Amino acid sequence: MKRKVYLETFGCQMNELDSELVTGQLRALGYHFTGDPDAADVVLYNTCSVREHAEQKVWSRLGELRVRKRQQPGLVVGVLGCMAERDGTALIKRMPVVDVLCGPAELDKLPALLDNAFRTRAALLADEVDHGRAATTSASAVALAGNASRRSGTLAAAEDSLEMLDLSRSLRIGDEGPKTSAYVRITRGCNKFCTYCVVPFTRGAEVHRPPDHIVEECKRLADAGVVEVTLLGQTVNHYRFEHGAAVTVNGVTQPQKGRSYTGGHRRDPFSGESTTTFADLLARIHDEVPAIQRLRFVTSYPRDFGDDCLEVIRDHPRICRYLHVPGQSGSDRILKLMNRGYTVGEYLEFLDRARAFLHQPEVGRPLTIAGDIIVGFPTETDEDFAETVSLVRRARYKNCFIFKYSPRPGTTAFDRLVDDVPDDVKRRRNNELLAIQSDISDEVSREQIGRTVDVFVEGVSRREAKRQVRDKCSGQGTVGLTIGGRELGGSACAIDIEDDVASPGPMQLSGRTDGDLIVFFEAKEPERWIGRIVPVRIDRAERLSLHGVPVSNP
Repeated sequence: MKRKVYLETFGCQMNELDSELVTGQLRALGYHFTGDPDAADVVLYNTCSVREHAEQKVWSRLGELRVRKRQQPGLVVGVLGCMAERDGTALIKRMPVVDVLCGPAELDKLPALLDNAFRTRAALLADEVDHGRAATTSASAVALAGNASRRSGTLAAAEDSLEMLDLSRSLRIGDEGPKTSAYVRITRGCNKFCTYCVVPFTRGAEVHRPPDHIVEECKRLADAGVVEVTLLGQTVNHYRFEHGAAVTVNGVTQPQKGRSYTGGHRRDPFSGESTTTFADLLARIHDEVPAIQRLRFVTSYPRDFGDDCLEVIRDHPRICRYLHVPGQSGSDRILKLMNRGYTVGEYLEFLDRARAFLHQPEVGRPLTIAGDIIVGFPTETDEDFAETVSLVRRARYKNCFIFKYSPRPGTTAFDRLVDDVPDDVKRRRNNELLAIQSDISDEVSREQIGRTVDVFVEGVSRREAKRQVRDKCSGQGTVGLTIGGRELGGSACAIDIEDDVASPGPMQLSGRTDGDLIVFFEAKEPERWIGRIVPVRIDRAERLSLHGVPVSNP
């Protein structure tokens, strides 16, 4: 039986990668994926607990499935990721429609969990038919994975099958058609325990993958046509792998737990012949995988970013000059309550140091920086907020993700700090800071006018996709746009631009600079451009986007 799976992802890039791994894993076992949840036999939600808004979406989706499951009792519903790990069986008590829970550190077990859920539901339904009872609407079998700390605590004693899930992903990169950009995980988990963050509790302790595995994965991705790789880690610059302490199981080198690192060093104190540091890893991927034309990484922790990393970025041209470095607050008092481990002065010192090494707009290599800010953290005063405004103006982020604080169950702040900043105050501060950042983003964008920048072309812009659908499928209901196998939404009216000779005019394409600035330009024959890096002269700028003209054809 060919079972159809619908998988929806909420949250961060880590979750996007996890969903890709799950998709490849289940495809290899014969599952088929669909974009229509109503046509699926399995509905999976890969969840995030970092922001309340993402959680509310999941609860809403689960609520909608209750009615459907009464009509389709054989449907299997699964919750993956951080909500599953944090809430555990309490989630099923609240939403009995859920059959499977699987935390982010246990995704390698998902096939077995699904198989168990299908077998259990089939047996229960058969029993109900035999006894003439109506089909139950609640899940009678619970398949709950273990907690996230288990795996990191036993790495030296048993094979880490989650590592094999990462490795196997690259072998199936072509399953969904051409792919030119990909994520590669280098660390899992986090040791920081910021008081507002649930990640250390849901993803476990920091674990670093063997560098040979990472480089090999990048090579396989490059062989499959990927030209841009983004390295992922909760604190990506903490990466270090001690080869003398490596454990091998059945001939496979295992990931190892991250060691305590107090920061404050301009160079990694563990660097040496027997250790691969983050700087070493960046240099290895750059030099050993030349087909990767752009190498990015997120997210960086400001306190422990050494000069050795900055030098490697400066001296290796295919490493992007873009840093995502969350600041979170401009108040030292609030940073201490957040347990961030650095002061505002130390944060700004790092930004100045990074710009001194990497900001070279005169040769077309500016450094761009993005940040994260939380407003309305417990006890935040108007004075604290004013200091945050000062930090944002001083940092000059090209963009900044600004959030109102919301208490997250399972965090230290939830248990120990009263959420005492009124919601209207949070909203006012959030809007004020968004307006300030918008003006800064506009300034950063306008600085690019007249420059020629290299743009990695990602695809047809959303505006262009909507225009094509509107012009060619007007009045036909749900529609979709397909370019060389890349479906951009909908299903009832698919347009294959590659075969469409009736519309030879230019289309708006979108891409990014190596500094992560979004660029739009018009060109004919989009298939020739997508997945390539082309020079574009910028002639117009908006707050979060640039517009220009290609100076040469691909």
